[in-house]
Amino acid sequence: MSNRPVHFEIHADDPERAAAFYRAALGWEISKWEGGQMEYWMVMTAPKDSAEPGINGGLLRRPCAAPDAGQGMNGYCVTMVVDDYDAAAGRILAAGGQVAMPKFALAGMAWQGYFIDTEGNTFGIHQVDANAR
Repeated sequence: MSNRPVHFEIHADDPERAAAFYRAALGWEISKWEGGQMEYWMVMTAPKDSAEPGINGGLLRRPCAAPDAGQGMNGYCVTMVVDDYDAAAGRILAAGGQVAMPKFALAGMAWQGYFIDTEGNTFGIHQVDANAR
């Protein structure tokens, strides 16, 4: 057993709105799963059988109230690698996301920043750049 993450789940007050946000902001393929006993959407972050590193996940209706704005997170924060931080940030904002923590340099490694989706969930984006300062 490798103990590597293999799946993530995003909780949403409005799963259809969340799916539309992630489709527009990150280009994910999201489809409602029709085989289960619970309301669930499958999230493909890359095409099936892709050799690209990363994991796929799911989206479901939030089972309880989300934390209030300004409170700490109660869960994991997922960060996505992007080719162009500024272009990705533009798509996120255009899709209805908000900046949680502005772009900052991980010196000599990357650009990093955090956003809030339409459902109040925090996520990060990360652009590898050895020249980040």
